Amino acid sequence: MIETQRAYEINSKAISAADGMLRFLNNNL
Repeated sequence: MIETQRAYEINSKAISAADGMLRFLNNNL
């Protein structure tokens, strides 16, 4: 259960990081 939670947490951080990058690119274009 802890492993699943950790994987979910890492996945969420990766998604938010990618989302932030996309917003940054959209704002600068």
